[in-house]
Amino acid sequence: MKKITFSTLAIAMIFMNSCSTVPLTGRSRLNLVNNDSVLPMAFQAYDQFLTENKNTVLPSSSAQAIRVKNVGNKLINAVKNYMNSNNYGNLIKDFQWEVNVVDNKQVNAWCMPGGKIVVYTGILPVTQTDAGLAAVLGHEIGHAIAGHSAERMSQELGSQVIGVAGNVALSKNQQQQSVFNTIYGVGGPLLMLSWSRGQELESDRLGLVFMAMAGYDPNTAIQFWERMAQQSQSSQKPPEFLSTHPSDATRIAQIRKYLPEAQAYYKR
Repeated sequence: MKKITFSTLAIAMIFMNSCSTVPLTGRSRLNLVNNDSVLPMAFQAYDQFLTENKNTVLPSSSAQAIRVKNVGNKLINAVKNYMNSNNYGNLIKDFQWEVNVVDNKQVNAWCMPGGKIVVYTGILPVTQTDAGLAAVLGHEIGHAIAGHSAERMSQELGSQVIGVAGNVALSKNQQQQSVFNTIYGVGGPLLMLSWSRGQELESDRLGLVFMAMAGYDPNTAIQFWERMAQQSQSSQKPPEFLSTHPSDATRIAQIRKYLPEAQAYYKR
């Protein structure tokens, strides 16, 4: 019992001293991995992606690239202004913002840690308007600003620490160790999924505010996510409880709740 108590206290101290606050939402997040570790990996992965897809990366002079970069730069400038004006500038000082468009039918877009953005042409018919595109980019930038990749890495690292500590603490009692392994083996992955859904909704909230700051009506995000829901209706989806993303209905309902906050920034 003393071993379990000591291990628990030690782990608790590590986690308590390894938390940071997400800008705007104020949520406390686990931060065992910092930008010094994450950003170089992200930049390398981004460069590798561009190299491997060099034949499909649209030239900056193309109409689609110009449009996407224009919207993206408006959002980036709005985010930088907010972060620097609210004492969060240190979180993005090492970001190397970049926006590229790839000619790919996949309905997708993403933003790596450090502000490395890719938009697939397949999502443009779904975004339809610049405001719809701003909804996508705002959401993806939200992941980077909230440090979700680092948080996921920290959660995985913390999960491994807890697993090792639990086995060490129970090493003298094989029956207790067996029970711990069974519970941990099932509960660990499910807990990780829950965090991922929370991160998605947090990015929705951040994205609404960011697009509003950039001058795009956040109300238009509802129409975009409704179109995305129509896109996914034909595909098989797991129950929300076992999904890494919230259901379409949950997402849209939450976005409606977030709108008043974003609308306040749009009116400024």
